Amino acid sequence: MNIDWIEIPGGTCLFGDEARPIAVPTLLWSRTPITQAHLDGGSRVHHPTTCVDHPTAGHMARRLGGRLPRSVEWEWMASGAERRVWPWGSTPWSPELANLRNSGYENTTDVAAHPEGATPHGMLDVAGNVWEWTASPTMGDGFVIRGGSYASPPLYARCTFLNSAPAELRSPGIGFRVVREP
Repeated sequence: MNIDWIEIPGGTCLFGDEARPIAVPTLLWSRTPITQAHLDGGSRVHHPTTCVDHPTAGHMARRLGGRLPRSVEWEWMASGAERRVWPWGSTPWSPELANLRNSGYENTTDVAAHPEGATPHGMLDVAGNVWEWTASPTMGDGFVIRGGSYASPPLYARCTFLNSAPAELRSPGIGFRVVREP
């Protein structure tokens, strides 16, 4: 299955809760987290690929012709120039917008299951379903993860929320998305 690439124009991201200005380039993004259909199939072909550690996610991203996004790039894609609170806007979370805790699911869902929660550019599953690895390191051999998962409270899916995970972690709640230069 080919990747559906979405161009997100670059600009100045007012990064994090402190709104620190950081320039972000124009990038092509995989519309959804990478699924088994993008790789080699499997029993849940349209669910996010999970249980991959950070080095493996980086290797798979390169194999797919891209790389993992930096945390600031992810936030820019999710929040846009208008600094949306949620990827879909300012409307508070409800179960039809994203697969988060108390949405009625106890695991991942099809990456296209929540079209109402898309960004204005049409990016799907930016909030919920799985955390997404980024290329941004943290102290102690970890990396920033973004977006929240099916087990996360809604607060974790806000565009400025940061979390981290050890690079070697293989979790059913962490996947990845790929970016590349246009």
